[in-house]
Amino acid sequence: MILVGIDVAKDKHDCYIMTSDGEVLFKSFTISNSMEGFDQLYEKILSVTNNLDKIKIGLEATGHYSYNILGYLLDKGLTPFVINPLHTNLYRKSLSLRKTKMDKIDSRTIASMLMSDVSLKLYSDTLYHNEELKSLTRYCFDKVQQRARLKTSISRLVTILFPELEKLVPTLHMESIYSLLYEFPSAKAISKAHLTRLTN
Repeated sequence: MILVGIDVAKDKHDCYIMTSDGEVLFKSFTISNSMEGFDQLYEKILSVTNNLDKIKIGLEATGHYSYNILGYLLDKGLTPFVINPLHTNLYRKSLSLRKTKMDKIDSRTIASMLMSDVSLKLYSDTLYHNEELKSLTRYCFDKVQQRARLKTSISRLVTILFPELEKLVPTLHMESIYSLLYEFPSAKAISKAHLTRLTN
C-alpha cells in the first residue's frame, strides 16, 4: 500500500510518500496550491504505482484551503481520507515528547497515521459536493443580507434627501426609481429636469 500524507496550507502543501512497510519513497516535498502543483504530486504517485486501489491519501481538514486538492484527487479516481487536525496533533505528540510543530513533520505524521489503526473519515465525491453546496448557500445568504443592508441605506438617504418620493411610488426599490435616483440624486435635481427626460 502506498501512503501519501498532505499537510494543507493556503498557498502550498507539504507532501510525504511512503509504503505501508515504512519505506520512504519521497521525503517531504512542497507543491503549490495550483493545478501545476497537483499534477506534480499525481506524477510522483504514479511513478511508484499505477494501481489506484493501492493508494491511501490523507490530509487534514482545513476548510476551504483543501477544497481544490480534494476535488482534484477525486477527479483522478483517488479517495482521500480527511483527518481532524486535533487528531494529527495528538498522534504526533504520542510519537514524541518534543513539542515541535513543523509542516514537513505533519505531512510525515499524516502518512504514518494512514497505516495506524486510528479511525479515518473517508472523503467521498458526495461529501465534496455537499461542501460546495454549503459554501454556495453561505455565499447566497451573505449576498441577501448585503442587499437588505443596501436597501436600508438607500431608504435612509432618500428619507433625508427627498422624503416625499416614497409617498409617490409603490416602492423605492424598483429599477425605474433606481434609474431616476442615479440620474437625479436629489429633489432639487429632479425639479430642474425636463419632463421628457424624466419620462424617458
